[in-house]
Amino acid sequence: MNSLAAFITEDASFHNIESIIERHAFRALVSEQADHRGVAEWIERLLEDFSARRNEALASVSSQYVWQGSQQPSPYSPVGGRLKRAIDIVIAGTTLFLLAPLMLIAAGLIYLTQGGSVVFAQPRVGFGGKMFRCFKFRTMVPDAEERLAAHLAADPEAAREWKETRKLKNDPRVTWLGCFLRKSSIDELPQLINVLRGEMSCIGPRPVVADELARYGVHAEEYAMARPGLTGIWQVSGRSNTTYAQRVQLDRYYARRWSLALDLRILFMTVPALVKISQTA
Repeated sequence: MNSLAAFITEDASFHNIESIIERHAFRALVSEQADHRGVAEWIERLLEDFSARRNEALASVSSQYVWQGSQQPSPYSPVGGRLKRAIDIVIAGTTLFLLAPLMLIAAGLIYLTQGGSVVFAQPRVGFGGKMFRCFKFRTMVPDAEERLAAHLAADPEAAREWKETRKLKNDPRVTWLGCFLRKSSIDELPQLINVLRGEMSCIGPRPVVADELARYGVHAEEYAMARPGLTGIWQVSGRSNTTYAQRVQLDRYYARRWSLALDLRILFMTVPALVKISQTA
């Protein structure tokens, strides 16, 4: 099994398993002269071993990029460096000033219709795997987690959708006002504060929670190369109409191919993407 273990710890994908099984099964037939039942049982054990080792490797790789402390663990600078950071400050500061009246109106409506806090802060994974509190206008009911659990237990299709995308097109947790704020992306305007604080960028990968980073597997390092963004290549490439695997590939492309021209292109594509309400969440 040494060759299989080496394969799993590299950039493996499940479509390669057929060739691995064929190779090892042939060796088993030659060396052990096994009957068909024995080969079938051996292949089943191989699949189980592959799945267990693969999951262990992915969890190990992704977890090393999540840091809870306040010290910056990354030895390198985020993609874009000082130039991107300077542009972020100018854009975020200007936008925050211009949209302050809209944000006050949104905050007032949330308070009048729902009461309590108008801003929701959730721990997300930032640059270098450092955790930060990501701000959004509150769009969900107070008992959101309980409603989600009950909904997923009662609706297998919704459970499948949540498992694949970590999103629901018909989310029972979202209020009527929250639905409008999400579709217009107004709910994400408080993240301009995260940008000014240096926790996010105007453009970058979609910020994820710690548990979600495991879905990046061996590509978690590439996610951690950039500050998470208010908008990004995923948001202008179909957003909720893309699979999670496609989202990971888009984030990888951005981290590896960043340029000022790419950021400008994404920035100018963001407004048309927001107009397409069906693609926003």
